Amino acid sequence: MRKDTQITARKEDHLRVNLEEDVASGVASGLEAYRLIHQALPELALDEVELGQTLFGMQQRVPVLVSSMTGGTERAARINRHLALAAEQVGLAMGVGSQRAAIENPELAESFRVRKFAPGILLFANLGAVQLNAGYGVDECRRAVEMIDANALVLHLNPLQEALQPEGQTDFRSLVEKIAALRVKLGLPIIVKEVGWGISVEAARLLYDAGVDALDVAGAGGTSWSQVEMHRQSDPYWAQTAVAFRDWGIPTAESLRAVKPVFHDRPVFASGGLRTGVEIAKCLALGASLGGMAGTFLRAADESLEATVRTMQMIVEQVRIAMFACGARNLAELNADKLAINLKAG
Repeated sequence: MRKDTQITARKEDHLRVNLEEDVASGVASGLEAYRLIHQALPELALDEVELGQTLFGMQQRVPVLVSSMTGGTERAARINRHLALAAEQVGLAMGVGSQRAAIENPELAESFRVRKFAPGILLFANLGAVQLNAGYGVDECRRAVEMIDANALVLHLNPLQEALQPEGQTDFRSLVEKIAALRVKLGLPIIVKEVGWGISVEAARLLYDAGVDALDVAGAGGTSWSQVEMHRQSDPYWAQTAVAFRDWGIPTAESLRAVKPVFHDRPVFASGGLRTGVEIAKCLALGASLGGMAGTFLRAADESLEATVRTMQMIVEQVRIAMFACGARNLAELNADKLAINLKAG
């Protein structure tokens, strides 16, 4: 089987498993430990609440991100089209799934090309950082960006997932140096994200010193890719190996709180187990610039465009109402002062 065919088959597996199986992490996101402080007298009107901000030189209408998910298959192309059309209408930022398959087989590129459906959104290209140890360099990264006319490049970190794939790439040596060199040569913002196990303080410090423009903590609490890989396996050895990591990872809230002081002057995005606009608002109060969701939007986009638009509108409305009800007129006012510890958590 050709390598690009193997990648496409893996993407089909990932999409099917995420939509059909229970792949929830055994770790809670940590957001349950916080609550936004209700203000019975918020001293503002709901229609005064402002959700906009500037990111990477672009005006962003709402602080919500469609987290990087998919591409490379016919089903993925339909899902990406729905996500992009809805994101354009509602004002969300969006990332596409890993574009490695389309770099190695250009016939698959069309499934990622969503800019024509969403000319005005903040759009992120995506490649695995480990590919920098497998022959990829600035040319491949630029091709990924140009393929979708992206505003920034996401490099995702997934050492545990790669270790749980028999075909995985597990040489993560010297990646910080290569990311730093790429940041200089690419001439475009670079975002580094995990895929669901969180980013530690130590990793954040290395990435900050490397000049990375933003982090997405993508913490534990949502989809567990160890469980996704477990469901893919026909070999009991690998399935049982993956099962042991269901409870692995840094909870989203813990990762966000830890890395934001390191990236004090650069954006940090929060994803991993976020399911409502209230949880996004909590992340914004903890210092995030965007709150990202995957599974919620994936299921809606697999259903229809109408379901996708309605879901995005609902999430944004939840953020707006949460801000209103805790007395935050804008994102600058939605800060740690609006949060309290939830003593009933756990």
